[in-house]
Amino acid sequence: MRITSFNINSVRIRLHLIEQIVQQVNPDILCLQETKVDNPLFPYDELRAMGFPYIEIHGQKGYHGVAILSKVPVTEVQSLTLAEKPDARHIAVRLPDGTELHNFYVPAGGDIPDPEANPKFRHKLDYYDDLLRWSKALDPKKPVVMLGDMNVAPLEHDVWSHKQMLKIVSHTPIEIEKMTALRESANWLDCARLSTSPEEKLYSWWSYRAKDWEASDRGRRLDHIWVTPALTDRVGETRILKAARGWEKPSDHVPVTLELRA
Repeated sequence: MRITSFNINSVRIRLHLIEQIVQQVNPDILCLQETKVDNPLFPYDELRAMGFPYIEIHGQKGYHGVAILSKVPVTEVQSLTLAEKPDARHIAVRLPDGTELHNFYVPAGGDIPDPEANPKFRHKLDYYDDLLRWSKALDPKKPVVMLGDMNVAPLEHDVWSHKQMLKIVSHTPIEIEKMTALRESANWLDCARLSTSPEEKLYSWWSYRAKDWEASDRGRRLDHIWVTPALTDRVGETRILKAARGWEKPSDHVPVTLELRA
């Protein structure tokens, strides 16, 4: 099974990106973040025509929003409300083999890494605190996939410059600390770093502000796919499709894909 995570940054204006993902990656399940559309206006027909008969969404008008598009039946749909805000930032389903799949869009946190001066950063930290409580409550024997735009680049080589990024939201020590605690809480496996050494640079996001994103290559690895130890033996390669950042009218994120063996 091929599972792809992608922050699409508005699904209705970037349907062409999904067409290219289908052609180049051919995922069995495509998890989207930042769909930016209320449920009644979601493009069901277009996406079913691309080969996804099973679609589950949790959206809101103009902001946030998550979706799971699947070629296989999914059941037990749920959405968590974290950090006391009813934003559309989570959706989960159960796959036919019993695996739980959780798709998250974590708050970005604004520009100022100070929870007292910046309510958006406080919200992000609170969200991670609630994520930690959720993770600690999981059955350690349960097969679970957690993925999405987690908005933290935790490792030294997940950013273009570790030293320069330590005061920039997404790579500050407190964010790294909270993401590390989350990962350790259920012994989550960071699938991308199983496929690529932690000593190698690896990014999934490049700013729109860069005049030439490819030449400067000042990226961050904000998009993650983690699995619980129950799935260790099934984890195959994880690939980040960097070329997608150069597609027409791109998202600032690119797709991340996990091969999960039967």
